[in-house]
Amino acid sequence: MSSKTLSYAHGTSTTPLLSSTIADLLDDAKEQFGDREALACFGARETRMTFGQLHAEAERVAAGFLALGLQPGDRVGIWSPNRPEWLVTMMAAAKANLILVSVNPSYRKDELQYALNKVGVKCLVTTPRHKASMYARILQELIPELALATLGEPIASAAVPSLERIVILPGAQEDPDLMVDSAPDGMLRWADVEAAGDAAGEAGVREVRELANLVEMGDPAGIQFTSGTTGSPKGVTLTHQGLVNNAYFVGQGMNLGSEDVMLGCPPLYHCLQQVLGQLAGLLRGAKCVYPAEGFDPLASIRHGAEEGVTAIYGTPTMYIAMMDHPKWSEYAARFRSRARTGVAAGSIVPIELMRRIMHDMGAAELTICYGMTETSPVSFQTAISDPEWAKCETVGRVIPHVEAKIVDPHARRIVPRGVRGELMTRGYLVMKGYWNDEEQTAQSIEDGWMKTGDLGSMTEDGYVRIEGRSKDLVIRGGENISPREIEDYLYRHDAIAEVQVVAVPDAKMGEEVCAWVQLREGFTAGCADDDPYSLDAEADEAVVAAINDQNTVVTAADLRGFCKGNISHHKVPRYFRFVRPHLGESFPTTVTGKIQKYVMRDQAAKELGLVEEARPGSNA
Repeated sequence: MSSKTLSYAHGTSTTPLLSSTIADLLDDAKEQFGDREALACFGARETRMTFGQLHAEAERVAAGFLALGLQPGDRVGIWSPNRPEWLVTMMAAAKANLILVSVNPSYRKDELQYALNKVGVKCLVTTPRHKASMYARILQELIPELALATLGEPIASAAVPSLERIVILPGAQEDPDLMVDSAPDGMLRWADVEAAGDAAGEAGVREVRELANLVEMGDPAGIQFTSGTTGSPKGVTLTHQGLVNNAYFVGQGMNLGSEDVMLGCPPLYHCLQQVLGQLAGLLRGAKCVYPAEGFDPLASIRHGAEEGVTAIYGTPTMYIAMMDHPKWSEYAARFRSRARTGVAAGSIVPIELMRRIMHDMGAAELTICYGMTETSPVSFQTAISDPEWAKCETVGRVIPHVEAKIVDPHARRIVPRGVRGELMTRGYLVMKGYWNDEEQTAQSIEDGWMKTGDLGSMTEDGYVRIEGRSKDLVIRGGENISPREIEDYLYRHDAIAEVQVVAVPDAKMGEEVCAWVQLREGFTAGCADDDPYSLDAEADEAVVAAINDQNTVVTAADLRGFCKGNISHHKVPRYFRFVRPHLGESFPTTVTGKIQKYVMRDQAAKELGLVEEARPGSNA
């Protein structure tokens, strides 16, 4: 069989891979764009920094880290929502030849302890609190030795033996637990690290620069934890080469330049914002706008409009939340007048949503990016010149210097183009491995190829369609059903704002199709006597109120009728589970906005009173 007919592609390019480190990017940005604004952060306080100021603060904090006893190769964790100090810590770690550990802001005590111990974090930078998350208090519970610690001396913790320093970021004036200039017993203030850097003087800066020059592109730059949907989270170890080049080529694919202003909605702990946003901004001299410490749709559209953003970053759920916000109409015109490009990633982008982003938000050159944390993260991207069908139906083509193939999940041989199989990628972007976990690394990387676990197919032109996670397939009576196919069809219904399809157990068929649906404004979920997923009394009252307000009531029967005769009968959802925001309900998501289908499966099965049955065999 000719290689042209096989599902294999190689991103050829006349542009060579960069040999730069993250510290090199910061140095170059200072020289090229020193007086230009690098970032604008909004939250408890507004902070703006130029590229030159970011460079100076990074070297200052790097010198402070070294003065506090950190050594090259030590792991520095940051456990915080989006704040300017997050970016400074990231750059300081790169400057001092430290490995940055991005800790999920949603972690609680047990998850935090696991992550810190898994990779041996020596210094943790954290914020006092964020909304209901009391970070300082959690640390005091985890490490009771803090109460007896001597200020300035290393911590001796039984729960986290590697941890010697905790640096607390400034709190808000109105914060009752921690004022701006204070820190709990045993913790250092951010100002203490800055002061240590100042005290080190020119000698400290020289040491930082010497260490930065010793870093090579293949050295580990950061560790990010997987979502941990199956088993404990794994520490993905990424290199300078992988992160820098991924940022470079994705930015090139967006035609990103120094005049661009990027709206950063995702959390910095995640690759989407950290690499495709901030590092790409360093490379291109583009400004990053962080509208809030955590995702806030109103703050995003308000600050995005005021700052004149041209590039937007977000997951599908974030785009939906922004455009469905009641105040969107007040800012829509300003978005359409300036927005040009951006990235939609993190999960599959439905066709109808992609069209809304391109037309209603004005981002006609928006690119779809696909990848995973283990691949730094992007392996596929649509081009800004791609036709609408490619942007709406595919994740684009493989990016420069990366190989991709689609293989039969069982035989592990490359399948012909157009045939579905498991997608695998290889190249500079693949992680060094899972930190201190050779077994899991060996299971995930096959002869240098990263197993994505995603099902896809490749067109004759090399575009790839993602058809869902292999583990997300609904296997009904031996038939493999792709949730994506059903979701794409249901998005055509005028009443549906968001839909997610999952499998639920069924005694007869093995599994049945269950669709979680959130309706648009102006529509309300109703119930029918024959609906096995009927709404409760409180929802019935809401329905009556909605009818009085002349909202349109939509029932499961209505949605089934919309499907029947248009998609195969075995794909028509048996269950419709309405998500009702007015009752405080929402789709279960990670902090990055990724839909947690495994949570939805478990919750739906419990709500329906279904007993888990063994899956029938797959016919893939």
